Amino acid sequence: MTTPTPAARIVSREVVFQGWYTFLRLMVEMPDGAVVDRELLHRGSAVAVLPYDPVRRVAMLITQPRPGALFHGVPSPYEAIAGSLDGADPATRIVPEAMEEGGLRLGRLEPITNMWSMVPVSTERVQLYLAAYEAADVIGPGGGAEGEHENILVHEIGLDDLRDLAMSGALEDAKTLILAQALLLRHPELWR
Repeated sequence: MTTPTPAARIVSREVVFQGWYTFLRLMVEMPDGAVVDRELLHRGSAVAVLPYDPVRRVAMLITQPRPGALFHGVPSPYEAIAGSLDGADPATRIVPEAMEEGGLRLGRLEPITNMWSMVPVSTERVQLYLAAYEAADVIGPGGGAEGEHENILVHEIGLDDLRDLAMSGALEDAKTLILAQALLLRHPELWR
């Protein structure tokens, strides 16, 4: 159930930068009549999946150099496999992304939510999925698309370790934390 918010409206928009992302400056008329300046990042929508093997009791995560972590001088966090939609259907787009990043053939997807990644400043929404897999589904090396210099490392971590990372606050990527929590809530039998 969504809570209605008072009406606000964009009265003007200016493209400040156009590249991989588009940065916009918006003038927004608020419900009280004030017109305020807001910045907005536009890139489009994305999709992410947390693959897990219920037999071997592992989940597949990746790491790759991330500018935000580099800026703060900290290691890049564990992440779920993810990618931009580029106009594709999320359930269709995540299949080649899982192969590129994790060397993983995906089967049935379990939808979790279509979340806002940072609604105060970004238009991006990320469709989240869980997906069970087995050892035979790991059919490639992963590592990212050739020529994109993603430098992705693939990690299969134990489900107990995943739970501990989520519960201790050490799982720092938001989409990945949500997916780990969804796995804990929807499939508690994996920890019995």
